[in-house]
Amino acid sequence: MVLNNIKACLFDAYGTLFDVHSAIDRHRVRIGRDAERVSALWRTKQLEYTWLRSLMGAYANFWQVTGEALDYALDTFGLHDAALREDLMRAYLNLDCYPEVKDTLAALKQNNMRIAVLSNGTRSMIGAATKAAGIEDLIDGIYTVDDVGVYKPHPKVYQLACERLHLPPDRISFHSANAWDAAGAAHFGLKAVWINRLSHTPERLPKGPAADLPDL
Repeated sequence: MVLNNIKACLFDAYGTLFDVHSAIDRHRVRIGRDAERVSALWRTKQLEYTWLRSLMGAYANFWQVTGEALDYALDTFGLHDAALREDLMRAYLNLDCYPEVKDTLAALKQNNMRIAVLSNGTRSMIGAATKAAGIEDLIDGIYTVDDVGVYKPHPKVYQLACERLHLPPDRISFHSANAWDAAGAAHFGLKAVWINRLSHTPERLPKGPAADLPDL
């Protein structure tokens, strides 16, 4: 069992606890027929910029990166609307939580499991999202890449969680819906669980997750 001898459950935020596409869904009518393509491009560029900035040594926090990725997506589709941009950024602070998340975290909490979030997001972003979803009382800690100045899947990010939890990697179960993130965590030594919500093909990376689940 993946959770044998596990002392803490660590969760990625975006795509794992929160639906990143729900921001666009709230303003679908204003965006029009390209809403899904805008959302997909926004997410793609958001991730690409984290990787590229890490490689370039040009770190900027996730709120800035999210805005830059949104600007790229809106420009690509000719959506030059400052009010829409502001509303979409505000929506990113209140993303929808996946339906099983609250009950899952509550069940872990009832079983005395330590629960933390390890995210690219800033502490204020994650704090706002967890509060809006009503799960802030179920989370014992929020660990952000801001404290190491580099994005996932750099080993420094996963090491941060070990240091904050005061646990070795093999005592931490890390859950992420991002296959590259699960692979990065597994390569570092965490007991990684891939939340494969969209039934994607496994990545061809150095080390795969210990488990592949359809949801939390």
